Formats: sequence, structure tokens, C-alpha cells
Amino acid sequence: GGRWVGLKYFNQFFTSPMFSKVMINTIKISLGTLVLGFIAPIVLALLINQIHSTKVKGFVQTITYMPHFISTVVIVAMLNIFLTPNTGLLGRFFGGTSLLDNPNMVAPIYWLSEVWQHCGWNAIIYLAALSSVDVSLYEAAKIDGAGRMQLIRYVDIPTIMPTCVILLIMNMGSILSVGFEKVLLMQNAMNLPGSQVIATYTYMIGLKSFQFSYATAIGLFNTLINFVFLILANWISKRVSDTSIF
Repeated sequence: GGRWVGLKYFNQFFTSPMFSKVMINTIKISLGTLVLGFIAPIVLALLINQIHSTKVKGFVQTITYMPHFISTVVIVAMLNIFLTPNTGLLGRFFGGTSLLDNPNMVAPIYWLSEVWQHCGWNAIIYLAALSSVDVSLYEAAKIDGAGRMQLIRYVDIPTIMPTCVILLIMNMGSILSVGFEKVLLMQNAMNLPGSQVIATYTYMIGLKSFQFSYATAIGLFNTLINFVFLILANWISKRVSDTSIF
């Protein structure tokens, strides 16, 4: 039974002083996570694939993907403990203030912790793709004088490239959907100018301020932007490499 107001709340968001801050923070955290979270698992999978010992390979895989099963709450608690000034494992090297209190350090801390937590798990799909490589290709390349780096460049990377493209397209569909729980738990009064993203701003406007219509408009805007990025990435990939998800 609510009254239809058209684009009122979209205009309110676009003209809000918070719009530029929220968008910059969201894009900064999202793009960094996308780039590092895309490259790191590929590099890790290529390195693990070069280990010849089955036991060592299994041990490295287990150690690298174990952090994936740690909950977000525990991860943020660990970050706070490690970055505690004077007593933390890392905080003792950065003076008397925590890095989490610095708005400019929120994004780098988020990127590195995301890579550490999910890199090993995300590498599994690339290792699965690498396991399908015909052994005769390696043997033929070695006979032709290919070294280890050349094997990676001319055999391994072309093999996993279609998988990389598909995963990149899927990740582009959530480019502005920064992990709500983690950012919210990392926020404090000191770092809020650098940690307020679309997801947490929507939560603050909708559930804390009870402006449900305004929050819905912000959420819809976020979804539309993600959809546009997904379609655009899929179109570019289809034109360039003939690999796409639809």
C-alpha cells in the first residue's frame, strides 16, 4: 500500500554526500580483492603442480586451503589480536596505534586476509584442470628443450585459461558485493571513513535508521551495477576468446 515515488530514493542516494565515499571504498576494496583473489590462486596452483612428491603436494594443499574453513568472525578476531599495538604479532612493529584504526589501511588488510583465507581453496579448481593435462605434452616439451618456466607458460597456462576466464566472468558479477560480514566486523569509529561500503551503508540506512525504501533503492542500484559488469565481461570474453558462460 505504499505510495509510488519513482526515482526519488535513487536521486537521494546519488546526491548524498556519502555517495562518492561509499562508492570509492566499495570499488577500492572490490577491485583489489578481485585482482589479488584471481591471480593468487592461479600462481599457487601452478607452483603446487610443479611439486613432484605426492606427499609434499598433499601437505602443501592441506595447509593452504585450511584457512578457508575458519569463520569470518574468527578471522577478524585474529586480525585484531595480530594488529594490537605493542603486543600483537604484527602490531608491535607499527607504533602505538592499530592499523585497523587507519582508514587507509582497511582495504589492504582486507585484500591480504581474503587472499590468505581463500587462496588455497580457490586453487583447487585450477589444480583439477591441470591434472587433466596429457603427460605426453610435458614429455614432448622437455624433449624440445623446454625448461620449467616454459612448461608453465606453454603447457600449463593455456590449459587452465578457459577455467580462468569463466571464473573471472562469474567474479565480475559480484564486483561491488564486498563481503558484508567481514567489513562490518572490521569497522570501528576510527576507520569508518575508509570502511563504509554499499553493503554496510544499506544495513545502516535500512535496519538501523528504518529507511527501508531508501535502503532498497541502494541495494537495487548495487545489483544493477553487478549485472552490467557481468554482461559486459561475458560479451568481451566471447568476442576475444570465444569463451563465455552464456
